[in-house]
Amino acid sequence: MAKAGPKKSQRYSDEFKLTVVKISHMKGVLVGDVAKEFDIHPWMLSRWRTEVQKGLIPGRAKQLKTPKPKAGELRQLRKVKKQLALKTLELEILKKAIRFSSDPARKSSRS
Repeated sequence: MAKAGPKKSQRYSDEFKLTVVKISHMKGVLVGDVAKEFDIHPWMLSRWRTEVQKGLIPGRAKQLKTPKPKAGELRQLRKVKKQLALKTLELEILKKAIRFSSDPARKSSRS
């Protein structure tokens, strides 16, 4: 059972807030995923984004070093994505076949 008493809240530095906000603005990144990764509530991240936009959080975000993907890696990623799409399609077809064959109304035919 939880203890009664004052809630403990985490304090984050302005630099941390700015860095997380910067990551959340990157292309293809979801706010919910960033919040989950940094163990903060998505509502809090949205609030920080608003505060940064209004200029209420001073400072600068840390420079993020993101490696550039190589051409070979991009080709391999496209190939894997195609394979995943094919396997997903196959799985959906198998699910439909199982549902079709296990439907009791379809077992008896009048032909």
